Amino acid sequence: MTEGWDPGAFRVRVDEVLHRFVADEADLLAAVDPALGPVAEEVEASVAVGKRLRAAFCYWGWRAAGQPDSDALVRAAASMELVHAAAVVHDDLIDDSPLRHGRPTAHTALRETVRHHPRPVDAARSLAMLVGDLLVSLAGQLFATSGLPAAYLGRARPLWAALARDLIAGECLEILHTGAAPDTTASLKVVRYKTAKYTVEQPLLIGGLLAGAGDRLRAGYSAYGLPLGEAFQLRDDLLGLFGDARHTGKANADDVRGHRPTALLAETWRVAERPERERLRALLGRPDLDEEGLESVRAVMRRLKAPERVESMIAARVEEALGALDELAVPAPATRALTALARAVAVRAS
Repeated sequence: MTEGWDPGAFRVRVDEVLHRFVADEADLLAAVDPALGPVAEEVEASVAVGKRLRAAFCYWGWRAAGQPDSDALVRAAASMELVHAAAVVHDDLIDDSPLRHGRPTAHTALRETVRHHPRPVDAARSLAMLVGDLLVSLAGQLFATSGLPAAYLGRARPLWAALARDLIAGECLEILHTGAAPDTTASLKVVRYKTAKYTVEQPLLIGGLLAGAGDRLRAGYSAYGLPLGEAFQLRDDLLGLFGDARHTGKANADDVRGHRPTALLAETWRVAERPERERLRALLGRPDLDEEGLESVRAVMRRLKAPERVESMIAARVEEALGALDELAVPAPATRALTALARAVAVRAS
């Protein structure tokens, strides 16, 4: 890769690794029995598309520490995308989301496969859970067989345990706070643990550890990565309700129907008066919520300027991240790439 940052070219490299690796593993799974074919297809579908941001942050964690471009590192970085794919399958299952990237989610797509089952919905959910579990295993396998020296891999391996623990903690906190009285502090903790850490900070740190980065550089990665990861999820919250579903590939009503503890809802609730809270109580968590009801929730949020406050939270976190980046003495190409990635995280339509 040249010293310039070409996100499209990098995505192609990561896709080549992921698609080949996962296709081979899916073939091995399907070879066990023809009945496993649809499950293997969902394993492949889980990595079919993506921004590859987590791989990019891992790559630049390596490069910012002074290491050169490396195909083996790209393979290791691609394993971050398998962690993400697993998290997506499990998250869609937990939230009972029908769509992701404009296609049926795994537990939705697999219902046809088990239509003969006495409880086809439950059976499809079980299959999807196992697809996610397999993706976690494949992430570790791709990382371990990336081709990097064992000593390099050993430096980064302990962070894998922290990554899994933090991600699961965030998912559990979201479940525990779902349906409860909205609270911005609680919502931001969910944001940090469910998404922010494994999206930006931990891939950066893994790349840095693989490269032998010192304590000061790794602290700088965290100072940049945590606020930027939070900005990423806050943008997701806004897009989830106010974005164009043709671009997001997800159903706009998911967060409202699920009464999920988003910062957007918490900021709405914080300043809402009694009549507005009563209106929200009547609509949140309703599985039969129609477009009129959804627009009513949006109207309350707009009237109370909750989207603007979340936009301000995003802007403040991006500014904090870029300020931390300015303090890091890293090669110019890494600075340019991490600046571009920060902009891509905060300003996007999907």
